[in-house]
This record gives sequence, C-alpha cells and structure tokens, in this order.
Amino acid sequence: MAVRSVAGVILDLSLLSGPFAAVLQVVAIGAGAWLLWRVCRSAPATVLGVCVIAAAALTVGLVFVVRYVWYLFPDQLEPTVYGWLATAMLALTLVVAGMVIDRRWQQAALRTAAAVLVIAGCANQINRTFEAYPALRDVFGIASDVEVPFADLSRPTTGYRAGRPVEMHWQPRLLPAGQGQLATVRIPAATSGFAARPAEIYFPPAYFADPRPALPVIVLISGQPGGPRDWITAGQLKSIMDRFAAEHRGLAPVAIVADATGSRFANPLCLDSRLGNAATYLGVDLPAWVKNNLAVDTDPSGWAVAGFSYGGTCALQLATNYPRVYPTFVDIAGDTEPTLVDRRSTVEAAFGGDAAAFARVNPLDLLRTRTYPGSAGAIAAGAGDDESRTAARAVLQATRTAALDTHYTQVPGSHDWGAARAALASELPWLAARIGLIA
Repeated sequence: MAVRSVAGVILDLSLLSGPFAAVLQVVAIGAGAWLLWRVCRSAPATVLGVCVIAAAALTVGLVFVVRYVWYLFPDQLEPTVYGWLATAMLALTLVVAGMVIDRRWQQAALRTAAAVLVIAGCANQINRTFEAYPALRDVFGIASDVEVPFADLSRPTTGYRAGRPVEMHWQPRLLPAGQGQLATVRIPAATSGFAARPAEIYFPPAYFADPRPALPVIVLISGQPGGPRDWITAGQLKSIMDRFAAEHRGLAPVAIVADATGSRFANPLCLDSRLGNAATYLGVDLPAWVKNNLAVDTDPSGWAVAGFSYGGTCALQLATNYPRVYPTFVDIAGDTEPTLVDRRSTVEAAFGGDAAAFARVNPLDLLRTRTYPGSAGAIAAGAGDDESRTAARAVLQATRTAALDTHYTQVPGSHDWGAARAALASELPWLAARIGLIA
C-alpha cells in the first residue's frame, strides 16, 4: 500500500507548475550549460557554430516533414515551440560534437545523459504551451480517475421521460449523491467501417438515480494529434461535469468523447474520403449505438457536439452536414475548414483533387448555400489565439448569414487545453439549457 501511495504521489506531480516543473527546468538549464562548457572548453569556436547551424537545419527539416509530408500538425505552432525544439536539437548536435572530440565512453555517457535532461526540459516547455499533459501520469497514459466496467453502469432503474427542462420535471425518490462515473467502451463502426479507438463516456450522478431521467447527450471531440483520453486528462472533463452536476441536483449531460481520427497522429479531416469515413462514424454509427445502448434522450434536440481545435472544426462540420443529428454545437478554437496544410493539399489527399467533392461537405461552402433555422452554436477561442480568433469571426459571420443562431465567447489562454477547459465550462450552462436539461 505504501509503495502504491508513493507511486501515486510521483505520478501526480504537476508538469505545468509547482516544484517538479521548476526543478526539471533548472536541471535542464544546468545540463545544457554543462554541455556547452564541455564543447567550448575542448574545441574551437567554429565547432559551436557548426552545432548551431546543424541544430537550425534539423529543426527546419523536422518541422517541414511533420507539417508538409506527414501532415501531423495542421495548426500553426507558437514561435516558442520552434525555439524549444531548436534547443533540443542543439543538445543533440553538442553530444555528437563531443563524441568526435572526446571518444571516452564515460564522457559520452555523461553528455548523453545531459542531453536527455535538456530534451526533457524542452519537451515539458512545449507541453506547458499546450497544457496537453498536466501530470506525469498523463505522459504514461495512467488514468487518475477510477473507471468502472461499462456493463456495471446499466443497472436497472425506472425510466423517466416526462417534460423539459429535465431539472424542473424530474422528481427522484432520492437525490443522487457523489460524483459521476467514467467508462471506456468501443463503439462499433457498423456502417462506416472507421477504425475508431474506444470512446470515453462520462455518466453524471443522475444517470444512476431512480427514476433515471432521459439525459441529453454531448459528443466531444479532441484535437489532432490526440485521442479521446485527452478530454479526460488535459480537458479535465469529469471535474467540469461534476461541478455542474453538483449545482443541479446531480444532473448533467451524458458526455461521450468519441474518436474522430483513428490514431493519435492520423488526420482523416472528420470527412468521408480516401482518408476514412470519420463523418459517417460520428454522424451515423455513434448516434445509433448510443440510442440503442444508453438510457438517454433520443430526440435530436437533446443532442450536441463540441470539440477543441481539430475537434472544434469537426463539431462545425457535423453541425452543418448532420443538422438533424447535431442541431447544437460548440466550436472551440476550430478552423474555418478541415485542412491538412492548405486547401490544395487537403483536396488532393482526401478527394484526389476533386474540389467540388470537398465543397459539398465543407462547412463554409454549405453555409453559403443552405440555411439552418433550427440550429444553434457557440464559437469560442482563447484571447491569445490570433489564428483561431480570426477563424471564429469568419465562422460567426457565415453561420449568421445561414440563419444559424450563434454567439462568440472569448476565454483566457491561447491555443491550449486551458482555453478548451475554460470554454467548455463557460458554455456548459447555455448548452444545458439549449438541449433541455435546465431552464
């Protein structure tokens, strides 16, 4: 028990703030200074110059391959990210230079260890930019919230489907106590054939009450690179939903974090295309499974889709392509359209160059030719996220032209999970009222 407790304390060390993050950075700076000193002490200044040039070249090459060959990061990165990446590359080049100058294995081992510390420090600085891994356990994918088997969550209760908003009409025999529950379940891709990873589902306390209310549903989508687990860890979904439930007699939407990419670095653009049938999976397969397997509100007016970054764009795509499934959406830091790098690359990769096929499913093109009088949405972005704020203005104008009831919310932060958390928490009351949970 003691070992487990110590392990838990270590795994819960914050990577974003506090002593551990500070010590890691100080150690990384010290290791970097030692590497520089070793090279400068035993080699001419030209060697350091070569290392700097090589590090810059490696950084440019890596960014080019990642963005323009593998299409792993569609969004523009913060300038500081490139700086930390270049620093990590410099540490590598200094190790190589040191091995050429001094071939003793003991020195090589010390330089390698120092470089690892520098790279770890740089990686965590990049992590702090996006707030993707709040604690050490998140790096290793070790859950902090206790999940329960999905089969154990469906204990029988008396169903209750009378009246909206649910909060005003639902009269439980006993108010639910405690917190919500998390479960992981694989949702079959019966129609789409999309290779989706398991979904994460949050069930509020009211889901286990008697009678069980017909709760509305929010489908959440993470960014790219990423996966469903990101909304649980970096997005702190359970804490946000539990706080809301505590203020509303245990009531909160059932939140389903669905996989919209298939793997951490894949980018199927939330479309049906050569890259996979992600749209059909999210717009057909997932709703059908949820309605058949969960005790939730099956009326589309009780359904919403929300997402961050890639997920925000995806939410807009689903709202415009499947308005009868998702008449309500929350777009957090999304783009104006699905993209790999630019439209030409996107159309070529997804549709073999068929621009008309892309336009038939692209949100802004749809908003120019259709109207959505029964739909509503929230568009949010971080105050420091210039790219997303620009996209938000364009989307807001396009949606209003198409008779879609939308509003814009600006939250603290940049293109990071801190902004995503703030936006979801800020929009949750509006969202809950819109989908019939509260007045």
